[in-house]
Amino acid sequence: MGTQNPSAPPRAQARIAGDKHPDRRPGGAARRTGGLQHDNTRHTSRFTVIGNHLAQHRHLSLLAIGLGTHLQSLPQGAPADIKTLAARFPEGATRIAAALRELECHGYLRRERVRTPSGRIVSRTVSCNQPATAARSHPGPSPRPADLPERAAAPAPEADVPPQPCPREPCEERAPRAAREPRASRKPLPAVPRPECHVPGLFRAAADLLADLRRHDVRLLLSESDNAHLTPGVAAWLERDVTPAAVRRALTADLPPEGLRRPAAFLAHRLAAQLPPPAPYREPTATPPPALPRVPLQNCDGCDRAFRAPEPGRCRACLRGT
Repeated sequence: MGTQNPSAPPRAQARIAGDKHPDRRPGGAARRTGGLQHDNTRHTSRFTVIGNHLAQHRHLSLLAIGLGTHLQSLPQGAPADIKTLAARFPEGATRIAAALRELECHGYLRRERVRTPSGRIVSRTVSCNQPATAARSHPGPSPRPADLPERAAAPAPEADVPPQPCPREPCEERAPRAAREPRASRKPLPAVPRPECHVPGLFRAAADLLADLRRHDVRLLLSESDNAHLTPGVAAWLERDVTPAAVRRALTADLPPEGLRRPAAFLAHRLAAQLPPPAPYREPTATPPPALPRVPLQNCDGCDRAFRAPEPGRCRACLRGT
């Protein structure tokens, strides 16, 4: 009898037809023990249906996918601005703004400006759960016209087929929203009077007076640029022989009780509207007036009191005999 080879593989056994047990398929045990497993429970309330084209998007960042899911779960009319989202999540406003731009580029978010019945223009955020369908239903101009022409003309995607995303590079190279759509600049401050002579000490005193106004009223806290704009006006007042206390009293008296939206504009208006006239002109004299003679002090010979007289003698009381 020959010796058996213990390292020889055993004879393969044929699989029973129709047996689809995962443990008996090739690699079935490995698939059962490794990889992701699901322990699902059917939702009956408080749930949101999210498409796999968003949850498994290959071009969106994880933050953008999570933020898109959160936006689709919010009720109608809920606030969805950057400030509100930054207060809700630990990510900062910069990362949230970048994620919103990603969603907007790929069609999951749309920002519109609408006019309310009162005439006020507000921004409206629209979350789209089917980007291609939303692009066809809104053929007008969108906030990203360069990114949506091909997607708007494409047919609606199937449930398991993700929509064709726009290239990644334009989203990253696009300038920030603040740079693309600059907000309307604020109305410039009213002009203030200017002094006739540029005296550095006068300007320093004017700047110190303006910086000290917040100690008298907290609403008069001025920025550095506002202080520089108002300094020549205060210097013009000081040049006209107005004391710093009088200037401070004129600027802080009778302030409106409901508040000041732009304290710098309010102060600039007062500096220009209440500017006092120049100090009266005094013609200098050619020769100074003669000095009055000084009468020396004398001691009275009668009562020994001091009195002024050109020569020693008695005072007026002693001369009258009182």
